[in-house]
Amino acid sequence: ETGTPQWKKKTIKVYWQSAKPRATQQSLDDIPRDIEGWLSAKVGRKFGRTEAAAHVTGDAILKPRGFLTYTAATAMTTPNYDAIIQVPMLAAAAITTDGLIDVKFSLLEEYLSNAAWMCNRLTVAEIMKLKGGDGQYIWRDGIQEAQPSMLLGLPLRMAPSMPIVAANALSVALADWREAYTIVDRAGISVQRDPYTVKPFVEFYTRRRIGGDVTNTQAIVIGKVSAT
Repeated sequence: ETGTPQWKKKTIKVYWQSAKPRATQQSLDDIPRDIEGWLSAKVGRKFGRTEAAAHVTGDAILKPRGFLTYTAATAMTTPNYDAIIQVPMLAAAAITTDGLIDVKFSLLEEYLSNAAWMCNRLTVAEIMKLKGGDGQYIWRDGIQEAQPSMLLGLPLRMAPSMPIVAANALSVALADWREAYTIVDRAGISVQRDPYTVKPFVEFYTRRRIGGDVTNTQAIVIGKVSAT
């Protein structure tokens, strides 16, 4: 117990994801492939895309809250539980090496060693064209298979929900993601097979409960493309 405690209770709500694909009993009997497994795989991938988008831009209305929905903080050293630092990236409607350097070193040292970039694939294409003062590309491909490529010494992941480069766009994120963002998955995906309600169809009621929110705003910074 101290006079200025640095802890805050955070409640992360979980929300339903559900789908009810169906197939006729005849197709399940006659088609020479696992229709139930195929439907489950398609639903699972769609769940994954919807969830991933919510973790980036979700408005917390029946879905997780995305890290891009937080307001801009003004200082990194003092904890602010409701805002995230946004770093101006210097050039008008463009990505620059100097802007990326400013973003990188705006993150506190204790989180920098475990940090990773996140941006849209079209933003990655722009970054891959950047060169340093020696004329060499700043991008470094992963040396080993399945290893992430490196940007300014840190790994980079692509996310389709991240905004592309444009004036005032929040096109780049850098974070120690394990510290910055918490995902709550209550029980994984479950499937309830129902051959009775909509005969002659068999319905596969697929559901899960998922939540997510930023739990450490000091472990993440956002790069904002300049307007002018």
